[in-house]
Amino acid sequence: MQVDKTASAAGSSNRTAWLDWILKHTLRSPLRLAGILLLVYLIALALARIIGGDYRPDQFARQLIFGLAQGSIYALIALGYTLVYGILLMINFAHGEVFMAGAYIGFFVISALDKIGLLANQTLIALLITMFSGVVASVIVALLLERIAYRPLRNAPRLVPLITAIGASILLQQLFLRLFGVSTRRYPDVNLYAFPQLFPTLECADVNGEQICRGIDLIGGRYDVVVFGLELRILPIHFLVFFLALSLMAALWFIVQRTRVGKAMRAVAEDKSTAALMGVDVDRVIVITFVLGAALAGAGGVLFALYNQQVSPFIGFIPGIKAFTAAVLGGIGNIPGAMFGGLFLGVVESVAPSLLGLSQQLKDVIAFGMLVLVLIFRPTGILGEVLAQKKV
Repeated sequence: MQVDKTASAAGSSNRTAWLDWILKHTLRSPLRLAGILLLVYLIALALARIIGGDYRPDQFARQLIFGLAQGSIYALIALGYTLVYGILLMINFAHGEVFMAGAYIGFFVISALDKIGLLANQTLIALLITMFSGVVASVIVALLLERIAYRPLRNAPRLVPLITAIGASILLQQLFLRLFGVSTRRYPDVNLYAFPQLFPTLECADVNGEQICRGIDLIGGRYDVVVFGLELRILPIHFLVFFLALSLMAALWFIVQRTRVGKAMRAVAEDKSTAALMGVDVDRVIVITFVLGAALAGAGGVLFALYNQQVSPFIGFIPGIKAFTAAVLGGIGNIPGAMFGGLFLGVVESVAPSLLGLSQQLKDVIAFGMLVLVLIFRPTGILGEVLAQKKV
């Protein structure tokens, strides 16, 4: 009998705990309650469209592939935000223009290589030169920003560097606008053929009476395929962007976690004064941080331009804002969080409009609405912030 009473008391205690949790997280928090109701409504709407056949699996597969490619670009830019914030506690709102500089300079380089015939004859070498040029351009812009705009304000109140970063963003936009004009520039068409042994029936043509198959076109190719019964149009550039971005992110993770430079970066992020007393050159570490973030943004800019094929002085603004959103979604200062946040945001804004029966023009509304929903339930981001105890 005593056991029954104990079990009954334990069950009552559990029910009370659950009621307290529900009251704390819903009824006593109208914003969270509204978020839960909105989330339930969206899930019900999506399920209704799937069950009713209005949203097909092939749509999801196509949009997922594009979303991963777009999200990879967001992740590359977001890593720059999160690296700088982790060390300086500053949001570098000019980072979108660092991305733009890489794409823009890459345009002039690849156009020059196209004119001299190197792009057609040695496509891979031309693309590597273009990528390198975009990375160098972004790094130079980031170094100038750090040295001229941010370093003199390092000990100023946090609002001052934030306003400076916004001003630097506008300055870079207007500078590129005045130098290169307002018109949109178009990247030349690129065809990079690979793996003829694996794809012996693709891109075949008669050359001097002999049929030659060049394999899959990794940049400009578009192929209709059937995978698991799904009719898909595959663009290899999306897979290329995704895997290259993952490789760059893995390289950054290795640098931060496994090298002396990364150890110094983590020490400076923890406590600059103590790191300096231990012999760490704080200024050098901060410069390296800007260089790493800018290199990723420059590479992302060239990759973005290769499949988007258009560049203008303003192309960095929206991706920059989306990347900042991705960094906050994943957890600002958290490198894996920035990676996850970028991919998550890219997939959501690609899949959600069709899944919910909305116009693609509302994808930005959905992306930023997702940010609001995540922050309602987890203000530190999905994977949480990574900050020193004294900064919390």
